[in-house]
Amino acid sequence: MNKKEAAALLGHCAAFDNRKPSEAAAMAWAAALHDVPLDQDARAAVAAYYSTPPQNPNDRLWILPHHVRTLRSKIRSARLENFQYQPHSDETTGEYLARYRGQMQAIASGRVAPPTRRLALEGGPSAGFMRQLEDRGWQGNRTVPDSDEETLVDTVRRAGPRGVECPVCSAAIGHPCKTGRATAKFPLGKPLPKPHQARVRAAAGEPQPTAEQRAAEEQRVRDASARTLARLRAEENIPDAEIVEEAS
Repeated sequence: MNKKEAAALLGHCAAFDNRKPSEAAAMAWAAALHDVPLDQDARAAVAAYYSTPPQNPNDRLWILPHHVRTLRSKIRSARLENFQYQPHSDETTGEYLARYRGQMQAIASGRVAPPTRRLALEGGPSAGFMRQLEDRGWQGNRTVPDSDEETLVDTVRRAGPRGVECPVCSAAIGHPCKTGRATAKFPLGKPLPKPHQARVRAAAGEPQPTAEQRAAEEQRVRDASARTLARLRAEENIPDAEIVEEAS
């Protein structure tokens, strides 16, 4: 934009804000907008600025060169929203870059009508991708439940042992394990700081021990307790050492 074109743009601005264009103002605007041409988009940028009310109704709108540059760029970028490059067969890198810039310039300037809708993706997912989804538990497109309760049923999961129901104390998902003894403060049983080992195994996907294995483990614990108790009793029956006085 030269001084003459800047003066014309300032005259267009004066129609909105009643400014008094001068030769000095035209020179300053030409220097600030030296790489912006005087075209319909520049005039549209001025109209867009004055068609937007200020945040404070008492403020006076006063357009500056950077407003013209920014709004003109937004106007041109809006035309490129659905732009899709139209390639040519066997084109070189240089030809691609030149055609790409040319197509963008033609649409951004308005010389070529911009696309009116987005391009739709065609084709479906590959067979390998579908197998990966199925391996991760995907069971096809799901239907939308009729209520929020149906949406939340059996969908919220926690990591770790609390993500499954305890097979020992039947603690629900998300709740800590508890003792089987009810108290006044905890009528359903006192919460335990650590989950039952059976719940830990269930969360890890490990198989639960059979009845014979549980019985053998309980017998092992009883035997170990009996040995410990016998050792403690034996230590209690150790006679006191006799003190023998040496003859003088």
